[in-house]
Amino acid sequence: MLAVLVCLMSGATMLLSAPVNKIGSDPSLWYLAMNLNPSDGHIMDYTTGWHMTSFIGTYSGALTRDYLNRIIWGHRVSYIAIVRHDKGAVEAVKVFRFRDSARSLLSRFQAMNPGREVVTEGGPLQESISDTAQNMRDDPVFSVNGDLVFNWGYGNNGVRVVLTGGHLSGEENDNTHGLGNHFACNPHTGTTTHVEWAHEISNIQDSGKQPTVVQGTDHGSGNKYISGPVYGNYAIYVSEDADNFPGPGSTLDLEIEIEPKLRFF
Repeated sequence: MLAVLVCLMSGATMLLSAPVNKIGSDPSLWYLAMNLNPSDGHIMDYTTGWHMTSFIGTYSGALTRDYLNRIIWGHRVSYIAIVRHDKGAVEAVKVFRFRDSARSLLSRFQAMNPGREVVTEGGPLQESISDTAQNMRDDPVFSVNGDLVFNWGYGNNGVRVVLTGGHLSGEENDNTHGLGNHFACNPHTGTTTHVEWAHEISNIQDSGKQPTVVQGTDHGSGNKYISGPVYGNYAIYVSEDADNFPGPGSTLDLEIEIEPKLRFF
């Protein structure tokens, strides 16, 4: 309660009480929907997991290996956070608001034909990067501006998550890079017969006629790929009402509480 002192003409002092109203009476929650480890031996490329209803990984390895929680994946959400982390220690985070709060991640990633959907609006609500974070210059999420785009297909290429500020190819030139990639698939159906061209995380680069540097070893045997350093794991969290996320140095978990904001009126 907010105490208010009122001085009366008689010299007496009366203590009144006015309410403090919370925006939301309970803490807001972020839920871990996906984790990508680009060097754990499992390739979460364009054709694997994103548009499916299968559970991938384990709870115990949720922040150290590839992981997809099909329950969270199928739940309607309003906000998304992409977090680069080192074994659960936050290095960088971006938070976005979805254009349509009545849809799940599953429904969004199943919308592949025609695909190329700008799913968030207004750019990042929050962008927090550690002062000590390395390899930010060509990071597929944190070196690029704009809103999130899902299911960017071009020719027989597909990328599950890119940003509007990056290079979005309109032709088959192997030159759009992000999370969940494939250089020889049907991006409208999420299928392929060429597993050698799958790759999980690709850095921002001009690789149209050059080898493609990918993070870690989670890629197919195609001769175009060069295994590069792992910048971190990339976690995707979602929420119904949380619009901010713990910053660099924080520790991740399967669920993260955010205290509701206070408003006095």
